[in-house]
Amino acid sequence: MPNIKYVITRALNMDYKMLFTKINNIHKKTKKSRIAIFNDMRKCALKYGAGYMDYDLFEMYNLTDEERDTYITRGRNNALIAKYNNPEYNYIFRNKYEFNKRFKKYLKRDFIKVLDTPKEDVIKFMKKHQVFMAKPITGTCGKGIEKINIKDYKSLEELYAYLSGKGMNFELEELIEQSKEVNKIYAGSINTVRIVTILDEEDVPHIICAYFRIGNGKYVDNFNSGGMVAPVNEETGEVIDKAIDKNKNLYEVHPATGTKIKGFKFPDWEEALKLVKEATHEVPELRYVGWDVCFSKVGPVLVEGNEFPGHDIYQLPEHTHNKIGIWPKFTKAFPTKK
Repeated sequence: MPNIKYVITRALNMDYKMLFTKINNIHKKTKKSRIAIFNDMRKCALKYGAGYMDYDLFEMYNLTDEERDTYITRGRNNALIAKYNNPEYNYIFRNKYEFNKRFKKYLKRDFIKVLDTPKEDVIKFMKKHQVFMAKPITGTCGKGIEKINIKDYKSLEELYAYLSGKGMNFELEELIEQSKEVNKIYAGSINTVRIVTILDEEDVPHIICAYFRIGNGKYVDNFNSGGMVAPVNEETGEVIDKAIDKNKNLYEVHPATGTKIKGFKFPDWEEALKLVKEATHEVPELRYVGWDVCFSKVGPVLVEGNEFPGHDIYQLPEHTHNKIGIWPKFTKAFPTKK
């Protein structure tokens, strides 16, 4: 009889240590047998494209087959990316400077990169914007981002030496002034709304879903950097549930400000939807995108775009009270072939 760990690892092509950890955790919660859990995982992988992480995160062990079929899984997400996005153009979204150049009219702020730019131009930027954001050009998840105040340095020469000697190319951006309404929730970071779009084969943009990303103790709103998320009604711009962080803590009000999160309605929502719909046409080779939009004092502006939109934060069990995922929103957007 073959080794069970070998069989499982080969069947799901996964790290068996993590896989067995998930199976054991689910076993403790549900009292179901480990082999039954594995067989059910394999079924969900084959039928819905759900790996063991999806199975655990979405608590598929508590869902019927009909309910499971409403979730966008890693497999389904990857299939959408393969269908709608040409990887030869990924660099535009993965390089912050390239992205900002291409989408400049949607940013409404100054930006400049440090390396490969005349030193005097960088110094001029720092003189104009005495407090600014410094972002690694190819960074992700908010890692390496710094908020710079020139008063913290002896001179602009010292600051330039610091930024140019870090071993990475920084892109400097003028600070976004967040709208007073969003500032009331949390002013310590720029809080964005992730709006997911698909540009179909007939060049019609579709708004799929939206999620509010909120900072909590840091000056970035990224979920993996201590932030939290809450679902937004993509038609009305209203936050429709509590926020949740990575540790599954739920927040009806922001812990730092006491401002209510659920029920908040974004200003200029229609303008934000118009902005992302227009932006979908800028790089039509990348048709499935998650846009991070900030509601600023001058209206909605783009912060960045994601050519590999995640699928996990949009349908956490704490937000899917009816056990229905967001896959129907995607299937509704798919064009009917003439």
